[in-house]
Amino acid sequence: MKSEILVSITGRVKKDWQSKLREVEKFGIRRIALFLEFYNKKGREEIYEALSKSSVKTIPFIHARHDMDIDEYKFLMKKYKTKYFNLHIVCFDKLDELGSIHKKLLYEHEYSNTINNRVDMGKVGGFCIDLSHFKSAEERWTNEFEFVFSKRKIKKYFVANHLNGYNPSKRIDMHTVKSNENLDYLESLPNFVFGKYIALEMFNSIEEQLKFKKYVEKLLGDRISFKD
Repeated sequence: MKSEILVSITGRVKKDWQSKLREVEKFGIRRIALFLEFYNKKGREEIYEALSKSSVKTIPFIHARHDMDIDEYKFLMKKYKTKYFNLHIVCFDKLDELGSIHKKLLYEHEYSNTINNRVDMGKVGGFCIDLSHFKSAEERWTNEFEFVFSKRKIKKYFVANHLNGYNPSKRIDMHTVKSNENLDYLESLPNFVFGKYIALEMFNSIEEQLKFKKYVEKLLGDRISFKD
């Protein structure tokens, strides 16, 4: 299996996704990841409308939001050939509403001892391992780390990743990456955590994301086979 690093449209407000989409057009990018966590239904509809007029043809992996219904998931799967969506633990209470697409949903863990009986890996498609969260969970030795580590031999569970920076002194993730050094923690991670899709969860511009993508591919190239 080859891993694919995807530049991503991320942000908190309208101008964030708009600026990144302009860059996607500038660079003629056709495959991206999409982060919808901070956008309500109206905001998402604006994003979809803009995407429909863009160069983007495929969005293999999307960070979903708790208020998305089954029709919205199906729209994205049909329009952009989306293979997987990641969800936080709070969304596990709503799995019954998304029954027909359970295997398209991936559990994204945190690092604050939030694992409980709501997490049943048999009900979903696998993990979205946020790589900086995994590093933080390992450093803190939380129950999330123990849970993920206990599944390490079940390769099918490790489907996708979020990739951002890591602050070792604070043991937290960095969604605005300032330098390549913020990504060097990746060398310390075990191979089993890396999935097929690696989405850059950064607020950085697309131009900066492309530079960090090249750095990560060089950093991990001896261990992981990357898709061109």
